[in-house]
Amino acid sequence: MEQRGSKGRPVHETGPYLEPVRLAVRRALAPLPWWLSEFILFGLKQAWACLFAAIMLGLIIATKLVWQPDWPLYRYDALFLAAFAFQALLLRFKMESWEEARVILIYHVTGTIMEIFKVHMGSWTYPEPAIFQIAGVPLFSGFMYASIGSFMARTIRIFDMRFTHYPPMWQTLLLAAAIYVNFFTHHYLPDARYVLFAATVIVFRHVSIHFTTDRTTLHMPLVVAAFLSSVFLWVAENIGTLTGTWLYPTQKTWHAVSLGKLGSWYLLLYVSFVLVTLVLKPRAPNFARKILPVEISR
Repeated sequence: MEQRGSKGRPVHETGPYLEPVRLAVRRALAPLPWWLSEFILFGLKQAWACLFAAIMLGLIIATKLVWQPDWPLYRYDALFLAAFAFQALLLRFKMESWEEARVILIYHVTGTIMEIFKVHMGSWTYPEPAIFQIAGVPLFSGFMYASIGSFMARTIRIFDMRFTHYPPMWQTLLLAAAIYVNFFTHHYLPDARYVLFAATVIVFRHVSIHFTTDRTTLHMPLVVAAFLSSVFLWVAENIGTLTGTWLYPTQKTWHAVSLGKLGSWYLLLYVSFVLVTLVLKPRAPNFARKILPVEISR
């Protein structure tokens, strides 16, 4: 339920560390047109929600630039230990809730299982050695999946996300399970991704995400949000392969990851989202608040 302060304004769930910054930025942006100040605050809150993912990507780039083969700690192990330590710091300083940590753990496990299978099937490889690894899969890879779950959970909280016309839970669970299973079975059976693309649109066609930037609530179709998010993940994956952190069989000399992977990320995002909703139940919007549509939803 949405909390309101003494003046009836919503209490933004930005957390104890970001809230003073949000208020200071809001005062600094007060002279600007409302739409510009809202846009800037939207970007800042998105950056805060992306904290775990940004740290992971930054570590991947930084270690690639400085790591030496003769160092006593393998690069992959350093990534694992750094990700683990950063996760502990987020919880210790209450920058992430234990509820969000449960989401991260669930997605960490499901992502690692898929990684083990995909590496075994030769879909991609991790070319560097590691001690913290299972069947050729370094354990830091699970944190890359976990960072997606973290982003979704934090975004829902920070933007006070609400959902209109959300489908029954059994439909979303069935769709997520079908998508996840297809990542395994398409190695033996026909790939059902096009059927699953259609299924995501059918199941979520009426769902809109209502999110509060600061004083105004906006909305966007969930399917559009999933597609835009998959584009960013595709860009991040290109950074991962460019740094040689993982490689596809065709990347003996580096080239951009195929656009087909964008579709894979689009589908995987639904698995992530449904897992998040097991902990953070989708809430209906409070239409007492002023709602303006995001331009793309028109």
